Amino acid sequence: MKAQRGGFVLGLIVGLLVGLGLSLAVALYVTKVPVPFVDKVPRPPQNEAAEAERLKRWDPNGPLSGRPAQRGESASTPAVPPPTAPAAAPPALANRPAAPGAATALPAAATPPQTPAAAAPSADPFRYFVQVGAYSRAEDAEQQRARLAMLGFTARVSEREQAGRTVYRVRLGPFERKDEADAVQERLKGNAVESALVRVER
Repeated sequence: MKAQRGGFVLGLIVGLLVGLGLSLAVALYVTKVPVPFVDKVPRPPQNEAAEAERLKRWDPNGPLSGRPAQRGESASTPAVPPPTAPAAAPPALANRPAAPGAATALPAAATPPQTPAAAAPSADPFRYFVQVGAYSRAEDAEQQRARLAMLGFTARVSEREQAGRTVYRVRLGPFERKDEADAVQERLKGNAVESALVRVER
């Protein structure tokens, strides 16, 4: 058993050494054999210089501008067109004299005739009240005001000294225009309520 085990280990070592030797020989052969399609066509040094020059002058924006970059022209410098002289006037028009009385400026736009502003209506110097009654007792004036409220009118009771006694007046208003006071007076007349138009200066 010991002899068989020793022979197996020895065979394994010999096999490893033989495999390493074969691998080394193959590696040396591969490094010395020329590579096809590369070493068979040597590149002349003139072509390498031209290729390097072309790569230096290659313009990545050439397809966008619509024209290829010229040799010796920088890609970043735009071409400046030559200045053009102003067009001269035709001889027929240049020698033609100006018409007499011709205006050089455009005529001003015709302005529409201005109409006088309408006169503003003069402010009414009076204010108007519609008085429904004057009473010597405040209770009577309040009853009249309540009666008007039931008819849909808003009245006020005011006090005033008249001939040495206090008078309680029931009035509607004030109204800024006379026609408003007249309209209220007509409504009161339709409800069988007597009234009087009172005019007070402002």
